Amino acid sequence: MPTRLVIPDEITPGERRIALEPGVAKKLNAAGLNIAMQQGAALSSYFKDEDFADVETVADAAELYKDADLVFKVMPPTLDELKQMKDGCTVVGFMIPSRNAEMMALMCEKKITSLAMELVPRITRAQSMDALSSQASIAGYMGVLMGAQLAPVFFPMLTTAAGTIRPAKVLIIGVGVAGLQAIATAKRLGAIVEAYDVRSATREQVESLGGKFIDTGVSAEGEGGYARELTDEEKQQQQDVLAKHISMADVIISTAAIPGRPSPKIISKAMVEEMKVGSVIVDLASEGGGNCELTKPGETFEHKGSVTIHGPLNVAGELPIHASEMYAKNLFNLVSPFISDQGDLELDFDDDVIAGCVLTRDGAIVHEHYRK
Repeated sequence: MPTRLVIPDEITPGERRIALEPGVAKKLNAAGLNIAMQQGAALSSYFKDEDFADVETVADAAELYKDADLVFKVMPPTLDELKQMKDGCTVVGFMIPSRNAEMMALMCEKKITSLAMELVPRITRAQSMDALSSQASIAGYMGVLMGAQLAPVFFPMLTTAAGTIRPAKVLIIGVGVAGLQAIATAKRLGAIVEAYDVRSATREQVESLGGKFIDTGVSAEGEGGYARELTDEEKQQQQDVLAKHISMADVIISTAAIPGRPSPKIISKAMVEEMKVGSVIVDLASEGGGNCELTKPGETFEHKGSVTIHGPLNVAGELPIHASEMYAKNLFNLVSPFISDQGDLELDFDDDVIAGCVLTRDGAIVHEHYRK
């Protein structure tokens, strides 16, 4: 029997993405999978049920889950969802394991194999499967648009009958995928762009996009493309140099996040209070608590009536059509090499990519970091 793949409605409040889109559905169907989706699940992403040819629709979640061999999700499954799944099935999606110990325990109890999309290793072969990067690129783009909307100034230089309007100064903190997209977007809008990252190797990337790299004299190259944690002395040196640039910025887009860990605090209360009246901080690291120590995740407020601090959550979900398309392609690229000619999913747990992102299997937490 071919593997039965199911795609449920995402029940996390505010989640508008879905783990399938029509083009990927056709490819999975052609690969031989038996696909079913919860009725109306894709409406929040602006897809209709009839857009998915050859995909069965099921109204009830319990009915959908009971025969599922493979489940595609965006957000982690709830305990109720897991209880409805049959023992031994495979679940693929963002798992946020650092916050979901009960979820992992129940997965082990039900011998569910789980592949965590945030644990896909950052190696060349896995670039097309890297959902963190695909969704971060959306966040970087959207973050700049949010900053432009909140800022009381134009981004580009304008020559008008009333005189010349100077371009806005935008500072990007964190030059990962989100930061690079933010630099490119702010430049397209005509702003003067500066960027900072503790990884000095990002200088060339910043400059290739037309931004100016801020060198604080601190380098923190880490493993897997992420930065290591800084010492107290390095943090102070970083802040001393950054403070000057922060005080001159009209808009700051902060993107420095480490999956599974609290976001590093880079912008202090004292720095915020030295910023220009009317300036804006868009803290894209809010999911992990924020890069600014004043950030309130999920809220927008003015600090002392002077600086607007915006702490958006699930930014990629603000662009649900393309976010869903990109995420569904990441899922397809991850599992398709392991679909047999008969339409069966046969994961190779010795494969570097699968070994890197498998979280639970055969009743145990197998990912080394989370097992410890």
